[in-house]
Amino acid sequence: MAICPKCGLPEELCVCKEIKTTEGIFVSFDNRKYHKVVTIIDGIDKENIENTAREIKRRLGCGGTIREGNIIELQGDHKSKIEDILIKLGFPKEKMDVKDRPVRKERPPRKK
Repeated sequence: MAICPKCGLPEELCVCKEIKTTEGIFVSFDNRKYHKVVTIIDGIDKENIENTAREIKRRLGCGGTIREGNIIELQGDHKSKIEDILIKLGFPKEKMDVKDRPVRKERPPRKK
């Protein structure tokens, strides 16, 4: 059984050759309730999104979901790792745009 060097999957299950992006992949971050950060990946084709999301979540060891057809939301701040993982999955670096994490708003002090 041969293993694909890009994605690490067996060649029978490899999707590296099938991965297509029409415009580009946009990675951004959002703050949610209780100062939780969510990593948002947009621009992956609908045909490959389920396998891609599953593989990204497995490699990062985090939870996540698919929203609105082609948006992947991952729990946590994965800015340092997400670009390398997407490149290993076969997405071109030239079509990736990784935004900075939003600045956390400080709470006003409590009134006594």
